[in-house]
Amino acid sequence: MTEGAGVRAGELPDDLTAAEAGMWQAFRNGSVYDLSSGDPVVDDPHGGHPWGEERTVRARIVCWLLLDGPPALAGRVSSLKLTGVLISGSLDLAGGTVVPYVEMRQCRFEQDVLLPEARFTTVRMVDCSVPRLEAARLQTEGDLHLPRCRFHRGIRLTDAQIGTDLMLNQAIVHRDRSGRSIAADGLTVGQDLQAELLESHGELSLRAATIGVSLSLRGARLANPYERLAFNAPQLTVERSLYLTPAGVGAQAMSGMTPARGTRIQRFACEGGIRLDDGRFGDAVDFERARFTLTDDQELSLRRVQTPELRFLGEHPERGRVVLSGAKIVNLMDRADAWPGPGRLHMGGFAYENLVPRGPFPLAERLDWVAAATAEYNPEPYERLAAVLRAGGEDEDAREVLLAKQRRHRESLPPAAKLWGYAQDWTVAYGYRPARAAVWMAVLWAAGSLAFAQAGHPPLKRGEHPEWNPALFTLDLLLPVIDLGQVGFWQLRGGWQWLATAMILLGWILATTVAAGATRLLRRN
Repeated sequence: MTEGAGVRAGELPDDLTAAEAGMWQAFRNGSVYDLSSGDPVVDDPHGGHPWGEERTVRARIVCWLLLDGPPALAGRVSSLKLTGVLISGSLDLAGGTVVPYVEMRQCRFEQDVLLPEARFTTVRMVDCSVPRLEAARLQTEGDLHLPRCRFHRGIRLTDAQIGTDLMLNQAIVHRDRSGRSIAADGLTVGQDLQAELLESHGELSLRAATIGVSLSLRGARLANPYERLAFNAPQLTVERSLYLTPAGVGAQAMSGMTPARGTRIQRFACEGGIRLDDGRFGDAVDFERARFTLTDDQELSLRRVQTPELRFLGEHPERGRVVLSGAKIVNLMDRADAWPGPGRLHMGGFAYENLVPRGPFPLAERLDWVAAATAEYNPEPYERLAAVLRAGGEDEDAREVLLAKQRRHRESLPPAAKLWGYAQDWTVAYGYRPARAAVWMAVLWAAGSLAFAQAGHPPLKRGEHPEWNPALFTLDLLLPVIDLGQVGFWQLRGGWQWLATAMILLGWILATTVAAGATRLLRRN
């Protein structure tokens, strides 16, 4: 009888070891094949305790079962469910189509697992030790679950297509030769990608990936201090939310949920740069209590990101930069202490419609926030903030922001223009406080009226002058263009002549600043 005929008939091949024969029968029965010893120390797949032949099956036999295995027993569904098994050799299913359900728990793989261009229904590898998972262009109709696994030389899921969920919760992934821990560029996940409490030692790359529901990195720890990026995900599309937030730790913690009060938590922490440029997020990007450790040349980059809500509520990075240039946000939820200091925040072209501060965020600190983003004068962040405040009915605060913009602009002007700017500021606050003009006018009018009441004022021509009125005379000096019929009929000498000249100059300055402020207000409206 040939080997193929024997397999099709369900007969046991002759060259199988005892462990493999047991696996063969369990496959036909669809039952769990458990070779664990019962000792947690011995059974730890990540420990150093050796597993002997009684727990070892050849990868070639596993592939044989999955690709061309025997028929199921009557009334059963064949499936491969292994627990506590050592798989020797390289598990190579490249290009194959695997119909049976696959689940491996607490198994050790002696060599790499090779699944490029393979097709599965559902694959679950739980708490396994794997040198490397090579699965570019892998396709699954259902889930790909890899929780609590350890990958010593990384994972490759480039252009893979996962039908429902991809789970990497509590996995530990080390870098490969190129410095990447998880290379998943072009990955497509039908529903959720959960990588909560993930430990990534290298670059986690999700460039141009598409996630059908949410991407959760709650409690994850990403570390790549020797390279520029720890999380590299430009052009990432997530239909719902990206969570870089705390995760609950312990028996009470629930995956995919915000930790309940009293639950011990682990924050999301990233040592290395984050790049989310050109990302699209359907609901929110959440940085609640996230920690960032950056070098001077690393960035938290959100260039041209689009999302209805950005929750920037993490700890501010001590070094590095936060870049929001070109991002478009509807609701910006933030805290005053979450943002970096001057020179390390860039917001050119950053558009947001509503500010939702978490905790106190007074206007003075909001102006410091804008100033921190403009190492050199740029009117755009000030105008955006003023527009948002005005849309929220805070007109007075909006005027304060625009006044701060003019004062910031003044510092970049040459001396003569700067002096003129100070004059506008002192008199009418660049037109944003027009009541000051009336106050200055009243003060100058009163002072001039009192002074000129004491002045000698012989007429230039007798019989051709009005009655002397120091109040009207002062007002005629202060009001340019308007003629009240007082100036030009009296002869002033010495200091009085200089005082009259000063009143005329002050009147022109006051009128010009009022006109400049009014023009600015009309242009803004």
